[in-house]
Amino acid sequence: MLEKVDFTNMCMICDGNKVVVIDRKKKDWPGITFPGGHVELGESFTDAVIREIKEETGLTIYSPQICGIKDWYEGNRRCVVLFYKAKKFEGVLESSEEGQVWWEDIENLPKLNLSLDMNDMIRVFTDDDLSEFFYHQNDDKWIYDLK
Repeated sequence: MLEKVDFTNMCMICDGNKVVVIDRKKKDWPGITFPGGHVELGESFTDAVIREIKEETGLTIYSPQICGIKDWYEGNRRCVVLFYKAKKFEGVLESSEEGQVWWEDIENLPKLNLSLDMNDMIRVFTDDDLSEFFYHQNDDKWIYDLK
């Protein structure tokens, strides 16, 4: 059976112990997270994350590496967020209409007003033993597993 899928991405841009964060203005998932966005029809996943990072941060990233996924079902479609890491970049960090961006010490992230479940998503970005953040419903309650 085929399923419909909606692809998005999120990228942890690293410079030593610092990472780029964005304080999202959208009401559907507000708070501090890593930048990213939707994959457009016909666009490669790599091109999509490079484009989204440029749009949201002003930085041009190179050689982004997939480090995990987040996925869940919404109605009759699966939503998939591809998690990337990037250590190679150039440009000047600039905020956009998506939200304010800045460099933050990775150790300080838990003290910030993070987006929903971002603390555990960071574990997928940083723990080599984890690769998936899977949301599912148990009765009417959303729960997730880290795999």
